[in-house]
Amino acid sequence: MWGVILLVVIGIASAQDEDCTCTPYYLCKKPEENASGEGVIDIRVQGPCESYLDTCCPRSIIGTPTTPRPAFKSSGCGHRNTNGFEFRITGALDNEAQFAEFPWMVALLKEETLEGSTKITYQCGGALIHPRMVLTAAHCVNNLSPTVLWAQAGEWDTQTKSEPLPTQEKRVGKVIVHRDFAPDSLYNDVALLLLESPFTLDGNVDVVCLPPKEQVFDGSRCFATGWGKDVFGKQGKYQVILKKVELPAVPRAECMERLRRTRLGKHFILHESFICAGGERGRDTCQGDGGGPLVCPLAHDSSRYVQAGIVAWGIGCGDDTPGVYANVALFKDWIDEQMLYNNLESATYSP
Repeated sequence: MWGVILLVVIGIASAQDEDCTCTPYYLCKKPEENASGEGVIDIRVQGPCESYLDTCCPRSIIGTPTTPRPAFKSSGCGHRNTNGFEFRITGALDNEAQFAEFPWMVALLKEETLEGSTKITYQCGGALIHPRMVLTAAHCVNNLSPTVLWAQAGEWDTQTKSEPLPTQEKRVGKVIVHRDFAPDSLYNDVALLLLESPFTLDGNVDVVCLPPKEQVFDGSRCFATGWGKDVFGKQGKYQVILKKVELPAVPRAECMERLRRTRLGKHFILHESFICAGGERGRDTCQGDGGGPLVCPLAHDSSRYVQAGIVAWGIGCGDDTPGVYANVALFKDWIDEQMLYNNLESATYSP
């Protein structure tokens, strides 16, 4: 799986060894070398530079890539960059995703004014289904004005700007919450965010596919992604690098039976607007992952992914109880209607 020949070694030089400066690794190339940024980087190597994506580079060779990167052309929805984009990481001991592995992943940010100063906070996850439309959970944005919301695409490591491709931010122009959303029970927990302007599709920013109405994913091995907490409660910490967790899609009857073993009780009925995934100890979504996508491979092409669910709720984190997700297939007609109403093409998310 890690069979990459070209190796980029960072952090082995000392800033005192020569006249050098910390710079993104892909700009530390001699003019005759390819500076495309391809290589392998260990995210846990500690060197003289603050970011593992930077290297202490002789100032005489710092420059721009000599081989311009070809203009990005999307080849359709749902393409996962399994091996990363531009580089690959090693040292991913905590389920860190590769850079741009899930290019449809969106971070939703909320703008708040506190004591006269503006603060931007992480609100929820989401998925890009069109350059101007984000799919998320209704509980993340219900009763929020679009004027306080931003969508950020292409994000990976929230603590560095040294990635070879930049993140993009767009203001939300319209919040569309499903008309039957029930805040108390989270039934019909789906919402769309219409952006003021479109994202530019790139290697780290692309769209996910949506399933046909009533598609069932039982037995599929799927992925949930997000920057949510590592454990439930106050002790949990939000993640710096985007995490991924592989989860099995759990049949409805089995999920309901396992949920009845919890504080929900033996008479609990799982609403039709939900599906389940997970139930493997140590593998789960958690606080802060709400609104993020659960994606499963297409039946006819396992290299491409379709969004089966939206992170909704769960009982704790990381135990043997499945997590609960909004059932995207159930809302396919509603999504199509909203796209048409807002003059957007639904073909972007069609496999």
